Amino acid sequence: MDKKYLAIGIIAIIVIIGIAAVFLGGKNDVRASDELVCSIMPHGEEPEYGFDPIHGWGFNDGGVEPLIQSTLLKRDHNANIINDLATDYSTSDDYKTYTVNIRDDVKFHDGSKLTAKDVAFSYNTAKEFGENTDLSNMINATAVNDTQVKFTLEIPDSAFVHKLTDLGIVPADTYNNSTYGQNPIGSGPYKFVQWDKGQQVILERNDDYYGDMPYYKKVTNLFLDRDAAFAAVKSGDVDIAEVQYTYADENVSGYHLQTFKSVDMQGISLPLNPDDGGKTLEGNPQGNNVTCDPAIREALNIGINRTAVMKTALNGYGEPSTTGVAKQLPYYYDNFEDGKVDEAKKILDDAGWKDTNGDGIRDKNGTEASFTLWYYPTLAYRESIDIAVSEQAKELGIDMKLKGSNWEDIEGQFSTMSIVWGGGGCDPSSLANYFDSRQAGIGYNNPTIMNDSNVDNLIDSARSQNLNSSYPTWSQAFKTANEHDPYIWIGSVDYTYFVSDNLNISANTSKVFPHGGDIWGNVYDWKPINETSK
Repeated sequence: MDKKYLAIGIIAIIVIIGIAAVFLGGKNDVRASDELVCSIMPHGEEPEYGFDPIHGWGFNDGGVEPLIQSTLLKRDHNANIINDLATDYSTSDDYKTYTVNIRDDVKFHDGSKLTAKDVAFSYNTAKEFGENTDLSNMINATAVNDTQVKFTLEIPDSAFVHKLTDLGIVPADTYNNSTYGQNPIGSGPYKFVQWDKGQQVILERNDDYYGDMPYYKKVTNLFLDRDAAFAAVKSGDVDIAEVQYTYADENVSGYHLQTFKSVDMQGISLPLNPDDGGKTLEGNPQGNNVTCDPAIREALNIGINRTAVMKTALNGYGEPSTTGVAKQLPYYYDNFEDGKVDEAKKILDDAGWKDTNGDGIRDKNGTEASFTLWYYPTLAYRESIDIAVSEQAKELGIDMKLKGSNWEDIEGQFSTMSIVWGGGGCDPSSLANYFDSRQAGIGYNNPTIMNDSNVDNLIDSARSQNLNSSYPTWSQAFKTANEHDPYIWIGSVDYTYFVSDNLNISANTSKVFPHGGDIWGNVYDWKPINETSK
């Protein structure tokens, strides 16, 4: 028997037994028509700190539906910013002060009233911990009165309004940093019931919710990886599950595949500087003596065929991109032609990269065109991208040595090796973190250590303009940065779900998917098929 199918069979048996015994009591266990069982957490991963927005719950390079908590603003299916807790907001002429008025009829799940004090506390605490949206430019948030909060910024930023979609609001009087994530209280459409770590989370509908009321009264979400999620689909034990691209073309009785385009861009970083002992702003090592050569970076960008990578690594479920800006975004600009192998080889030849010993790998001045290409193994498609890119690089005479490990294992080394990254949301300033020299090597920001004052100036200029008028400037910032070839942009990934034929998840009202997805974004519109026409 083929080892692949043997492995899938074993996984399926384990998952079916596990779900039957622990989660659901078996597929014959009848659920009420207003209950859902799902496996659709961002990346299929269980949140390490629980369901705490201060520690990143509900944020994936852009605000997504946190279910348990409410946000000030949110996005509709066209990515327009609309009110949630907020009733309106205004900005100062210099884009350094934002004033937000909020509803006065919202209660937390414990019955206490939500006020501007809770909003200010949530943002100030999130800034302190730095694990949610980037609030480094925010000086503070202040409650003016019970229904008005003021945000004061250090420098102008017309894109700061996007930050107001990112953070779920927690209760100031009862929040405990150590315990909140395990028993969260919010004001969102669902209440927390229980968290069986490593297994599932159970939520029940908040019947006092101020917004559109979801149809489903109970939601159980299982923490399964995408292989196990597909096995659960085949056994009929989930209503919706995110699955690996390798399974997306399978036919499963009682289910249909639904795919969603995203702005979740995948790219491979190429450190711009030589390894000469230099340090990042955080004092970590930086530089790579192969990728620092512009010819290496240009040849890879021109020579790699991204469409072929997408077909091989993602089964075709993605949109190739040479720019790192998804087509759905207002600052998108056109791609260039790639897959030009002969031209890429000439660039390397002209720069002095030759295969002098006939081993298939080019070298120059005693340095081989060989470097580490790292990936995060939990996301199998990242490894597939690396394999596909490295195979194409071999044809150019470049050796990309694959290495997979946890992020913690390479902390402090981000600027010394190539890494396949994923990221992207509706906020243009989140993408600017790839290029801003003032963020170079700080955390995950600007790992290639780009230092171009023209790029920095364009970023500052864009932030100082009216948001809708700023998009051409953001585009120019990305164009200017990409002239350095700091990344091999691959493209944006699709999100693939098997959905029960009895469930309508209202695809026409789905939200724009950022990094990690936002399938819950229109949960208010989900209904059984037989209820859809009512």
